[in-house]
Amino acid sequence: MASESTGSHKDPVTGEMISKQELKRREKQREKEARMAAVAANRPPASAGRATDDLVNEDNLSPNQYFALRSRQIQRLRETQSPNPYPHKFEVSRSLTSYITKYGAEGVVKPGEKVEGVTEALAGRIHSIRSSSQKLRFYDLYSEGKKVQIMATLQDAADQSSFIETHDIFRRGDVVGVTGTPSRTKKGELSISPSQMILLAPNLHQLPSDHFGLKDQETRYRKRYLDLILSDDTRRIFYTRSRIINYVRRFLDSLGFLEVETPMTSIIAGGASAKPFITHHNDLDLDLYLRVAPELYLKQLVVGGLDRVYEIGRVFRNEGIDLTHNPEFTICEFYMAYADMYDLMDMTESLIEGMVKYLTGGNTTLIYQPEGKDSGKEYTLDFKRPWKRYDMIETLEDKLGVKFPPGETLHTEEANAFLRDLCKKNNVECSEPRTNPRLLDKLVGEFIEPLCISPAFIVGHPQVMSPLAKWHRSRPGLCERFEGFMCGKEFCNAYTELNDPFEQRARFEEQVRQKAQGDDEAQDIDETFVDALEHGLPPTGGWGVGIDRLVMFLTNSTIVILVDIKEVLLFPAMKPIETVTNTNTKVPNPGPGGQV
Repeated sequence: MASESTGSHKDPVTGEMISKQELKRREKQREKEARMAAVAANRPPASAGRATDDLVNEDNLSPNQYFALRSRQIQRLRETQSPNPYPHKFEVSRSLTSYITKYGAEGVVKPGEKVEGVTEALAGRIHSIRSSSQKLRFYDLYSEGKKVQIMATLQDAADQSSFIETHDIFRRGDVVGVTGTPSRTKKGELSISPSQMILLAPNLHQLPSDHFGLKDQETRYRKRYLDLILSDDTRRIFYTRSRIINYVRRFLDSLGFLEVETPMTSIIAGGASAKPFITHHNDLDLDLYLRVAPELYLKQLVVGGLDRVYEIGRVFRNEGIDLTHNPEFTICEFYMAYADMYDLMDMTESLIEGMVKYLTGGNTTLIYQPEGKDSGKEYTLDFKRPWKRYDMIETLEDKLGVKFPPGETLHTEEANAFLRDLCKKNNVECSEPRTNPRLLDKLVGEFIEPLCISPAFIVGHPQVMSPLAKWHRSRPGLCERFEGFMCGKEFCNAYTELNDPFEQRARFEEQVRQKAQGDDEAQDIDETFVDALEHGLPPTGGWGVGIDRLVMFLTNSTIVILVDIKEVLLFPAMKPIETVTNTNTKVPNPGPGGQV
């Protein structure tokens, strides 16, 4: 038997394996909370003032006490079925948005009057409860980010004898169904006067107040459902995210692109320089990689005659979690036969400028606050075409006051020594392995990327940085590639695709050499892809955009002090919450939502 210190007793409530001492502590605490909850639950109903006192007392309970009290109340309803707290169906006649559109216009419902002879059925979540008397209750009903007031009076109730008993059931956070007449208060607020109001799904937990909201960032990310209940701004971000993805899809569809799906797992992790996640196929007894990019599959489809293809989906990169990176993210990649990087630059400008106009109602500028909405620092991003273009080597030479080696030598050991010395002189940190591509990337991040506040392109990449891009037609040693940046961060990447199988094999072999030097983001040789190129890939332009980062910039998604990609991910990657279960036992229990 395991020792008590490692958890030998099962908590009957949570199912956790805990120590005997911890179990005793929890049982005593629960007994105390149960006694307090029982006292509150058994208070007899009295006057309207007493009913208000009960609500105040509930608000003053601790979260555990409130949960125990509310759970006990709902358990009684489950037993008595009077009423059933979890009904199967409620017939809604219209949404709150539709209700406001139909009855909210001035003159449709006059102040202090009802629309006689009309019955509507609405449903939503109660955010606030106000009681003028036992015979008059007000509720704020929310759904789809809209609010309608419920003005419940005894005289409007279909069953007046059970009015008080019925309305004493409801608490903040409950999902309810309301059947009644459209009305407006004497002060002019659009309402519904219910003849019937039923509980559809009770909320067992205390709901944070509408005034203060949900401030704790960890809780917002781990319990996104609670964040969405309380925050209109969070809801706006994810509605906008959906509109952005739909706009990209419509833009590409209008140009004759075909949306496709490619595998999530493969034997080789290719298509981007990134460290992959590894999974295992039990039946084949084979380790597989989660894809880091769909690129190689999509280009194989172009070889097969699908001249314009795109995919919007998740990719997985086993890298750090920070304010602009998440291990899994949404990407859109498209491949267009008979196009090159210059065509794709024009398409990028057209796509993003049009998207901003679509989101803003015709404007080409957006405000972005990189250090938070209360910092006072803000950027005005101008998306109007044409965008500024920075040549990588020329801009570095200008900023650093040096002459770079010829492009065709940037892959050599001599170039590596030059780049190491340049980084050292300019205090640019680069961890091992200090390969030529990594050193160049660090220099670009330090001296060029900060120049790209409004959207801009960085062009003129050395071939050594781009194993899948075609060589530049007029600049030896460079390739035809561009990266789109805004707010100092990359959001898209595109090439004139390499379609020479001999050169592609040589590039892959160079990647293998870099991996041998310790670069675990370098790619392996994909023989299937090389075979596809040997069948003939037409001249092709390829493009990819990180949807999450694009949404982050276009929705001004910042937290109190900094931009944060977690603001645009419904369920971002989080470290596990340490509990007795996941620290004292061998059984993994990662916490809310299975977040890592």
